[in-house]
Amino acid sequence: MRVYPKKRLGQNFLIDLNIAKKIIEALELKKSDIILEIGSGRGELTSLIAPRVSKVYAVELDKRLKEAFSLRLKGYNNVSAINQDILKVDFKDIYRGRKKIKVFGNIPYYISSPIIEYLINNRAGITDAFITVQKEFAKRVVACPGSKDYGALSLFAQYYTLPKIILNISRGCFYPAPKVDSALLSLRFKDASLVPAVSRELLFRIIRSAFNQRRKTLRNSLKGIVEAKEIEEFLLRRKKSPNARPEELSLSNFADLASAST
Repeated sequence: MRVYPKKRLGQNFLIDLNIAKKIIEALELKKSDIILEIGSGRGELTSLIAPRVSKVYAVELDKRLKEAFSLRLKGYNNVSAINQDILKVDFKDIYRGRKKIKVFGNIPYYISSPIIEYLINNRAGITDAFITVQKEFAKRVVACPGSKDYGALSLFAQYYTLPKIILNISRGCFYPAPKVDSALLSLRFKDASLVPAVSRELLFRIIRSAFNQRRKTLRNSLKGIVEAKEIEEFLLRRKKSPNARPEELSLSNFADLASAST
């Protein structure tokens, strides 16, 4: 029985074999790798991953795909299928303090941000994540200061990871074809020593407030969080305009501002 993608679940099946092969190459799989696959679907990519690694945990919410997945992966005893919403999967049950896991997923666009947050919350057990997301979303994640795509999402992702767009994927490579193009986004989780030693709660409070009012100067958008005098002194030390706006500050700049405010 043919199973059609569900619009409600944001399903778009990858149908371009050439792109599938490029994705597998980008994962740089090793025989010792343990893979967590998000949105395994009918198992097309799972069947390309399984022979190359030690273990695959394939997470798929749609129960209709179970039969097709089981038939395609028949004979692979290193694949465990998990029929559940990834955001409800207890990562500790998969990781169990063993070797760190590599994550891969062709994920629905509408839950891209929650999935990145889920991965960051479980970063202690993850080396890298490779996720297929909307191209514009990927551009926001990797954006640099001064870019129109640069914002709170960029800083949140870059605080914990080293993000990189590996591959752009045309909408025509999927069925049904989405209205936008996609990209394979790599997230390499930072070593703890590379993460700025500041109050994360204060740092992200400052970042969110600044970008929620990005048309305003920092002096105005951060009222009630950082004293105006501290902002002025900070901008002077950084040789920035007194009327600087949030897109002009790097992650390290925001970290320094948060440190100066404690």
